[in-house]
Amino acid sequence: MMMSDSASSTPSKGIYHRLYHRRHGFLSLDNKYCIGLLVFLVVTVLFFLENAALTGKGDGGVALVGNRKAMVEKTDLSKKRAQPSFEHPMPHVKSLVLVACHSVFTGVDWRNAEDKNNWALLGYQRRTPGQVESFLEHIKLGVDEAARDENSMLVFSGGQTRKQAGPRSEANGYWTVAEANGWFGHGDSVRSRAFTEEHSRDSLENVLFSLCRFYELTGSYPEKIVVVSYEFKEERFLQTHRKAIKWPENRIEFIGTPALDPKAFEGEEKTKRSFEKDPYGCQGELSEKRVKRDPFAQGGYSADRCPDMEGLLDYCGTRIYPKRLPWT
Repeated sequence: MMMSDSASSTPSKGIYHRLYHRRHGFLSLDNKYCIGLLVFLVVTVLFFLENAALTGKGDGGVALVGNRKAMVEKTDLSKKRAQPSFEHPMPHVKSLVLVACHSVFTGVDWRNAEDKNNWALLGYQRRTPGQVESFLEHIKLGVDEAARDENSMLVFSGGQTRKQAGPRSEANGYWTVAEANGWFGHGDSVRSRAFTEEHSRDSLENVLFSLCRFYELTGSYPEKIVVVSYEFKEERFLQTHRKAIKWPENRIEFIGTPALDPKAFEGEEKTKRSFEKDPYGCQGELSEKRVKRDPFAQGGYSADRCPDMEGLLDYCGTRIYPKRLPWT
């Protein structure tokens, strides 16, 4: 079959169209194909950008990828979350009555606190006549002192120091003995102002941790401290410990009961010399005593809720803490 000259010599429109597209490539595609491809590319890019942003978000929901400012904001948020939010329940209280505890109550009848079998006593305490009665006397002296000052807070201070007693604190035992004895006639006025500090393992921590506990409950630090303990420990509290925490001399008082064992003075001299060499009890023999008196690994008192004391609570050195404190 013979083709016409026009048919045989001129390529068809379809052939020209294909050749044109081969020569000019992507830019020559029909508009509908261009639009479809562009939409696909835009959606793909947006998907990957969104995914990257979500991956880079921290706990606070701030994108961190390539954004230094956002990283700082996220860090600041973390710090704010680390600070607990709470209200101080006793903002009107002005002074601290501190009863330093010396044993853990282990009985079941709190009204029978005079029975030495109801206490986790050390060897010398068990051998000393009147030892348990002196615990009760300290409790009563603390309650009486708090009753005299309606703007005071009573704090029983002592941690979980006896393994044989189980995870029970000295302070909680003293508080419950006071409760069982009707707060010695001052229940209406003192009970609502009586608290415990349950981490201390020695006399310095009695003071330090009770100050922190006071701030926890009031939002401020006391105008005055009254310490209740044994007479032979007076110099340790009023001089050695007071100087270590830089507490003003005219803002601390001491109420003591007589020593029951003549050997107590010898032991006190040794302990006092140890604290004079190691004012913060964080080295050597004093540090080892704290470990032994912490059989349940309670640890010391955290500064999370008394932030102004953080440096002092963490300090360890033979020189007096050099920085300013809230009460100095």
